[in-house]
Amino acid sequence: MAKIKSVEDAPGLPLPEAAYMPGRAYDEMFLADGSVREHYEALNSRMQELSPADLAERQKIQEQLFLLQGITFTVYGADTTVERIIPTDVFPRIIPAAEWAIIETGLVQRLTALNMFLSDIYGEQKILKDGILPRELVLGAPSFRREMVGLYVPHGAYANVCGSDLIRNEAGEYVVLEDNLRVPSGVSYMLANRDAAKRAFPGTYRQAGVAPVERYPDLLLTTLRSLAFDLRANPQVVVLTPGVYNSAYFEHAYLARLMGVPLVEGRDLVVHDNIVYMKTTVGLRRVDVIYRRVDDDFIDPLTFRRDSSLGAAGLFNAYRAGNVVIANAPGTGVADDKAVYAFVPEIIQYYLGEDAILPNVETFLCREASQLSYVLANLDQLVVKAVGASGGYGMLVGPHASQKERDEFAAQLKADPDNYIAQPTIQLSTAPCLVDGRIEPRHIDLRPFILSGEKTVVTPGALTRVALKRGSLVVNSSQGGGSKDTWVLSQ
Repeated sequence: MAKIKSVEDAPGLPLPEAAYMPGRAYDEMFLADGSVREHYEALNSRMQELSPADLAERQKIQEQLFLLQGITFTVYGADTTVERIIPTDVFPRIIPAAEWAIIETGLVQRLTALNMFLSDIYGEQKILKDGILPRELVLGAPSFRREMVGLYVPHGAYANVCGSDLIRNEAGEYVVLEDNLRVPSGVSYMLANRDAAKRAFPGTYRQAGVAPVERYPDLLLTTLRSLAFDLRANPQVVVLTPGVYNSAYFEHAYLARLMGVPLVEGRDLVVHDNIVYMKTTVGLRRVDVIYRRVDDDFIDPLTFRRDSSLGAAGLFNAYRAGNVVIANAPGTGVADDKAVYAFVPEIIQYYLGEDAILPNVETFLCREASQLSYVLANLDQLVVKAVGASGGYGMLVGPHASQKERDEFAAQLKADPDNYIAQPTIQLSTAPCLVDGRIEPRHIDLRPFILSGEKTVVTPGALTRVALKRGSLVVNSSQGGGSKDTWVLSQ
């Protein structure tokens, strides 16, 4: 296998002045001695043939393609609101078939158990009665919705679309960093990255035997329709968006277009006699399934936040009456609460009688006095997160924070310990990225997408998110992260 130890070894590659040598983190492409992993050899050969100008041109075309298609996200700040394309790297991340088989099996196991957990806590609450989880941890979670207790959910599938975040630790093992069961985003970037990567490396892509992700919109539509076949033979599906000012609006419109279903806002829906209709140019049309990209609080001002104008008045009553399906189900977020996350291995064991195939990251619950003391004494080594936050907000990366920032966060922990968890700082795996015309290692994670309805299906691909800032471990696009295509090899 070819080895890259210096610029002279590969003069065509725009490597940094210091050789691309793996550090403490696991590198997806290179072994510790600098040799190329077998499943990356074809891509490495193609990279060797391309000049810095060739790579820069491919990167430019890729960015122009995203811009022309309107593949953007919005970053909201205190003073400004900026819409921009999500940075995308030209080099794909490659996962061998054997590795993916473990990931797929582990994700199906995990979502199956989490859906059983949700069905239980909104039903008989056996897991709480048996003392597996603290009752107050679940019932006191902000995302627990008492309005959902006793309601029927088709197939027991509360989380119909899940985007769990996986990382690879220093030992090369995949572990689950967190689950996203409310309104997970990013699948549009997975699809767009695939289109861009096929243009950048067409020959390599064809020869590699990459599993396709292009069927995702069809799989999503099939999953959504499966939730309402007992309502009508040909159920009407819509995508509910908060509107054009939402940071993920592009994705909402993109998925609606690819599925061939209407994209609606709350003002486009009316509820009459507990039946939901959408306004059209030819009158009202009944709606059976709502793939909502609106948070629980804003679904229905009569049931949740009264100041919301993003949902539709009476929508939850129609849901409660069984006349419409909302996906993901309201109240699903309690299963991805970061404190509940710490108990997922126990949840899997309780409902399935199995050990977790994909382990958790070690997690400290600051609500426990002894664990809070440990966290406060080791803030310089830990990542601390607010249990209900997302998008890289409400967190402290201890090793990268100043003493002032750690002191301020310590005060927050002492004031509201129930709201925080902490985890060891893991060196996420790295992969080659084209940065300022040079190939450099950047930390990455992996967000596969799992669909759950009549059946549970894992899309054979994922969104690989990239921490584009040198040394950064934060991959969220809102925090300066980017993305790249993920090639799952079929054999």
